Amino acid sequence: MSGRVQKQSMSDLKLRRLTEHNQRLREDLARPRIRVSEASRSLINYCKSTPDHLIPSVWGPVSKADDPFGPPQTGCQCVVM
Repeated sequence: MSGRVQKQSMSDLKLRRLTEHNQRLREDLARPRIRVSEASRSLINYCKSTPDHLIPSVWGPVSKADDPFGPPQTGCQCVVM
């Protein structure tokens, strides 16, 4: 009789796994989609409109005040205890 219980347990496990997989597939199907052409156009517009300070050949030299990677202007702000 324990063999029959084990078979039922295995079938319950398989059913639960299939149900979970089905639910994940339904969630993927419900996810909003956009066309590749729209996504690429959006990415191109973002890259053209957002300056990248690490590419000075495209955006020109960065002023000291606008440089997020430069040293702080007001000196060291660290405190030694």
